[in-house]
Amino acid sequence: MIFIYNLAIQMYAFGIRVAAALGNPKAKLWVEGRKNWRSKIPESLKPDESRVWFHCSSLGEFEQGRPVIEEFKMRNEKLKIVLTFFSPSGFEIRKNYSGADYVFYLPADTKANSKDFIELIKPEKVFFTKYEYWHHYFHQLKKKNIPLYMVSAVFRPDDRFFKSYGSFFRNILQCVSHFFVQNEESKSLLMKIGFNNSSVAGDTRFDRVVEVSRNAKEIPVAEKFSRGKIVLVAGSTWSEDEKILADTIKSFSCEWKLIIAPHEINKSRISEVIHTFLNFNLIQFSKASNEELSSYDVLLIDNIGMLSSLYCYGQYAYVGGGFGKGIHNTLEAAVFGIPVFFGPSFEKFNEAKELINCGGGFLISSGEKLKNELRKFFENSSYKIKAGAAAKNYVTANAGATEIILNYVK
Repeated sequence: MIFIYNLAIQMYAFGIRVAAALGNPKAKLWVEGRKNWRSKIPESLKPDESRVWFHCSSLGEFEQGRPVIEEFKMRNEKLKIVLTFFSPSGFEIRKNYSGADYVFYLPADTKANSKDFIELIKPEKVFFTKYEYWHHYFHQLKKKNIPLYMVSAVFRPDDRFFKSYGSFFRNILQCVSHFFVQNEESKSLLMKIGFNNSSVAGDTRFDRVVEVSRNAKEIPVAEKFSRGKIVLVAGSTWSEDEKILADTIKSFSCEWKLIIAPHEINKSRISEVIHTFLNFNLIQFSKASNEELSSYDVLLIDNIGMLSSLYCYGQYAYVGGGFGKGIHNTLEAAVFGIPVFFGPSFEKFNEAKELINCGGGFLISSGEKLKNELRKFFENSSYKIKAGAAAKNYVTANAGATEIILNYVK
């Protein structure tokens, strides 16, 4: 099995290099970011430091691990934080993150890479977030007796660890010192295959969104645009989401406004959104600072980094991705105490299920369903207040995972 694993890693890296050569921008960043890492990393590091290594696959996992990183740093000021990413979407956005002392791309998981990388950074402890299980890195850490913790880990019955052919992957789990899992199901699944080194800490994303809501940025353009109107903030949207939203707001009065933040903001996507809302008075955020905004129907966010604060300007939230591979972060919206709508691809997201169960989240299977739900809220203000309170209470009641994790590690 190790031969197949190594071959898969090599084929993946080769495929990325081919894509980079053909002009794929993300693949190019993946390749360029790892060039000459064996010489660049030691040039960056200072001698005689004590370091702790945090790894996040991408931006979403970073937001999940961020509360632990920042609280750990606050409690251990003398320790230096090494943060690694696998994906360019995480590294390129957070390469200047002030909460870490060093930010690197994680080299591909080969035996030589894992040995050299760990020898270079010499971590005292290691934290991996949620899904990342790398054979060579994990075995190298175990070989060196370096504690390895999984943060906000989640397991499902159909994961490869629990299959009849899963012995190779279960062997990777043996390298983990402790699993901080999100729910009882994950802990039970681990116990069934002989792993008793887990505890239910919950999901650190709750801690993150609570912190963000307390320190939400003031966005004057959004405030001016929203003033005196009913506003739906739509975050991390894709094409199908945008078609539904355009059809929906067309059905309501001039009191209705939309703030929309697409999941991707490259030129082609921005052009696509503008075309979808061609029949509306739309303005891009980058062009709105000196404009009189009262006459506009749609504010298109054409930058990154402000979505989590934008939700506070809405009375309703729509979270995209539910008509594709899966919904994005519903907690960012729910923490502001507003009803949250999302599409049908949410089965792998426990927080979405629980938001529905508590009355703060609403499944939207079509544009007509979204219109009908919104009409209910417009006709009954107490319905909206109750749903918003349920959403916020759900988030705040589930915060606290970071404290559990760091108290254990201490």
